[in-house]
Order: sequence, then structure tokens, then C-alpha cells
Amino acid sequence: MGLVYADITLINGEDKILAKRHIIGEEEVKQMTVNMLADSGAYMMAINENIQEQLQLPVIEKRKAQMANGSIEEYDLVGPIEVRFKNRRCVVDAMVLPGDNEPLLGAIPMEDMDILIHPLRQELIVNPEHPYFAQMKMK
Repeated sequence: MGLVYADITLINGEDKILAKRHIIGEEEVKQMTVNMLADSGAYMMAINENIQEQLQLPVIEKRKAQMANGSIEEYDLVGPIEVRFKNRRCVVDAMVLPGDNEPLLGAIPMEDMDILIHPLRQELIVNPEHPYFAQMKMK
């Protein structure tokens, strides 16, 4: 299977809360659409420093992550980030990769939004079994 990319909208979660409380205007909520690699082999979402800077996402803590090559690296964890794809949304934290590294949409946000990688079409899709709303397993 090849690499699957999708346009994902990222929104500063703190800005959304401030706008809801009428502390800032809706037009001040920082958001952007990013073409991300849908990586079901990665657990978390990963953005890069450029995305973090543009969305002005605060650092929550430092976390260690094991990379594909087996090395363990320490990264900033930022959030909250509202993630949107088609008619789905979720709120997650993300690891910050250095520079302009490729952002990754990992398994946790994909499961939370009930979206799948379609292997034949090689694209990210809404789960066809639940086309109108996300459905999760509780057990």
C-alpha cells in the first residue's frame, strides 16, 4: 500500500474556548488546513514547529517517543488541537517534530473520528458503516 494523504483542518483549541466565552472574536481563532500523512502505525498526531508557531499552540509537557528506526526522542507535546476531516472532529494533543518535518495523523485521532484508510482507493475516508456520525466501541 502506498502513502495516503488527506487535507486535515487544525484549530487552536484554547482559541475556540476563548471565542465561545466571547473573550476573542470567531475571526481570531487560529486554524489552518494541512495535507497530512494518514499513518495508522503512529499512535499520536505529530505536527511540526512551523504548524505549532502558526497556530500558537502552548506546550503542555515533554514526552518521549519511539521512532520507526527504534530510536527514542524527546518532543514537546502541544494542545489542545481540534482536528476536522469531512463531517468528523476530535480534540487531541500532538507531538511537535523539528522544523518542517512531515505532519502525521496517527491512529488515536483516526479512531476517535471513526475514519479509515481505504486500501484499494488509497485515500482517507469516513467509515462507510457510520457515514453520518462517528461511532466508537465502549468495550
